[in-house]
Amino acid sequence: MNKEQVFSIKNEQQFNDVALEIFRHQAKNCLVYNEFISGLNIDPAAIRDFHQIPFLPIELFKSHRVVSTKDPVEVIFTSSGTTGITTSSHYVTDISWYTESFRAAFRLFYGDISNYTILALLPSYLEREGSSLIYMADDLIKQSNNPDSGFFLYNHDELYYQLKKQQHAQKPALLIGVTFALLDFIERYNIKFPELIVMETGGMKGRRKEMIREELHKQLCKGFGVEAIHSEYGMTELLSQAYSKGDGIFNCPPWMRIIIRDTNDPMSILGDDKTGGINVTDLANINSCSFLAIQDLGKVYADGSFEVLGRFDNSDVRGCNLLIA
Repeated sequence: MNKEQVFSIKNEQQFNDVALEIFRHQAKNCLVYNEFISGLNIDPAAIRDFHQIPFLPIELFKSHRVVSTKDPVEVIFTSSGTTGITTSSHYVTDISWYTESFRAAFRLFYGDISNYTILALLPSYLEREGSSLIYMADDLIKQSNNPDSGFFLYNHDELYYQLKKQQHAQKPALLIGVTFALLDFIERYNIKFPELIVMETGGMKGRRKEMIREELHKQLCKGFGVEAIHSEYGMTELLSQAYSKGDGIFNCPPWMRIIIRDTNDPMSILGDDKTGGINVTDLANINSCSFLAIQDLGKVYADGSFEVLGRFDNSDVRGCNLLIA
């Protein structure tokens, strides 16, 4: 399996074929996944549709090395977490899969990165090592080839100056920020910049009380003078992201799918407009596990878009876009 096969997927049949090939490879070569499938008494050869594929509980990234290759590890991405909570580790043996995934997804949803000034307000991520979000933001900043692009920690004055500069120059700008930092910024500054793309990655990181999405986006829209707030849905254990351009409705790139499982019967898949646990198929995860049962609740719509509605009660709050809706 090569990148061209994954990132050139154009229809459901292609997706299904590639997913099944990756599944059979991982069922054989990923020890953790192999043991999980064996425990369910599932014969991989009997799987004919990706909806039938068993989804590995994402919690296993906290206690196991989830890899499907003997190649050396290039990068270890780790999840954020509050003190005392065990964090996840994603052992990435070929970082080019991640790079190709987020670059291609950005082009798909937003166009040529070189047209943008990328401003990243990600203090909690910058303050630790192993963040996949920082890796992505750093690459997008470099790919923009724009001297005004860059990271901001708590230097809100500099960020405000840069936003006003981009607005005056009428240049497309994208501000990607962790939720609490965006709220901190608009408490000091209000700006009317309707052309600005504000993308929140979710998560208060223990800095603020969690908010429902509608109230949060209402405050951010008012503070930045924009009509909608964009969102990114991704996490340490995934090498692909889904994006929302408003109203909390996300769309996946062609090599990623969301399906919904019954919360009482994890092997049972629900139809459209039904609320349940989120299962993610991320074909960019070819060297770890592409089929993950996430601890988020959501629903999928007929056009393939999806909404995140909250988290399971017994799961710890971590990762990107963990708003309680």
